[in-house]
Amino acid sequence: MVCRVSSEAEPSPDLSVESGVVRVSMQAILRTLVRKHRSAGQIPIFIVALLAIGLFGNVRAEPPSYEIEQGVALADAQNPEIIIARKKVEAARGGLIEARSGYLPSVISSGFADKRQTQTSTRLREEDYNASVRALENVYTGGAVSNQVGIAELIVEKQRCQLEEVRNKVAMDVRVGFNDVLLNRAKVRVRENSVRVLDEELKTQEERLRAGIVGTLNVRRAQVALDNEQPELANAKTQLTNSYLRLGELFGIDFRSNPDQPRFEVAGQLQYAALHPDLNECLGRADVNRAEIKARQIDVAIEDRQYRVDRSELLPHVQLFSGYEVYNERDPVVGPEFNHGYIAGVNATWHLFDGFATKGRMQATHARRDAAVAALEAARRAVASEVRSAFLDLQQGENVLETETKSVQTADESLEIAKTNLAAGLGTQLDILQAAADVTRTRTTRLSAIYLHNVALARLSRACGSTPEALDFASNRLKPRNEKQALDLAQPPAKLTQQ
Repeated sequence: MVCRVSSEAEPSPDLSVESGVVRVSMQAILRTLVRKHRSAGQIPIFIVALLAIGLFGNVRAEPPSYEIEQGVALADAQNPEIIIARKKVEAARGGLIEARSGYLPSVISSGFADKRQTQTSTRLREEDYNASVRALENVYTGGAVSNQVGIAELIVEKQRCQLEEVRNKVAMDVRVGFNDVLLNRAKVRVRENSVRVLDEELKTQEERLRAGIVGTLNVRRAQVALDNEQPELANAKTQLTNSYLRLGELFGIDFRSNPDQPRFEVAGQLQYAALHPDLNECLGRADVNRAEIKARQIDVAIEDRQYRVDRSELLPHVQLFSGYEVYNERDPVVGPEFNHGYIAGVNATWHLFDGFATKGRMQATHARRDAAVAALEAARRAVASEVRSAFLDLQQGENVLETETKSVQTADESLEIAKTNLAAGLGTQLDILQAAADVTRTRTTRLSAIYLHNVALARLSRACGSTPEALDFASNRLKPRNEKQALDLAQPPAKLTQQ
């Protein structure tokens, strides 16, 4: 399922003859300059550049063309939301490195120096200094370090889940955007053909008026029908341009420099395939694969580990240290002024009473865990509702499409009957115009039904946390009964008077 987008441009006068003459003249002049300088043994760079411009200036680079899955891959690489989500994963990995530092020894240096300006009579020295380098290693932290590392790992996994959720959302938006472009482009073609047919009908009625076969009323009716169709064509072109801009925004394309210039093409046609996924299978896939549910489960696990970190404050913390120290002795009686040597020891802390600070933190963490459990259940219900809603939209799209297909056939038959009655003198031109309008309207509505069906497929695949291919949505896309494309079925008749 693919489509093609291109900008609508006004016809310009044919300047191919004049531009061709100018181009040939410029190339002849440049070749003369090249031969002249070549005989002198050198060719200026600017002449080579001008020659290249003269030879290849008429070549225009064609914009790239994408199918739906290629567009999904492009958005996955360039979409700003996905880029931001990837940066959050990198930030979470940095937090994991920080948490793991608790397992490694830390080396710190400290020191001070002072000199007293005025002293009473004393034998103590005026200078006092101390400098040391120590290595500290955690021996026992009550489980704080291990749980902090676990929290950091869970945060990394949560950010990955959120990245996956963003990617699935962007992929859904891209698929919807592609189908939006497909629909609007098909509508433009339908409206263009309708305007062409009505314009031919107006010319036919004017010829009959000049021949005295019909009256002025027939001409005015044909003119009114043509004038009513022109705004519909302009509206379809505007919707096509807007859908092109929305899709380009998902691709991360900047339109500020030249918003009217197409930056890419979309290849293919709007197609429909009768697919029938199973609701229970979709619900099971969503509960297992949906990244949003996984992220809520991780929130519960994070709060469980945070509770252990808070509780570790009630337990003793033990550190070993060793290092080297340089210090002075102020009392000459005790020893020399300059002293140095290795040191080693144990640091131990235990909060016997901290004013119920730890109890408050544990109570807050317990409440956050309960909230995370409630959020998990709410997410599961929301995902299940999203799956059911998309599934119902899919069924509705199939029902509407079946009805509109019958309506298209009925409208075609009505147009043939109206033409037969007019030829037999039993009908009027108004019947023909009304029947032709009904044909255009029903076929346009059928295009909209196909669009709604494809959008429902994209929503259902995202709700299940998977791709349409993984859910076998595209396995039966080309069936014999569906070989006729929607665009072909939506074409108006070539002439309103054809039998």
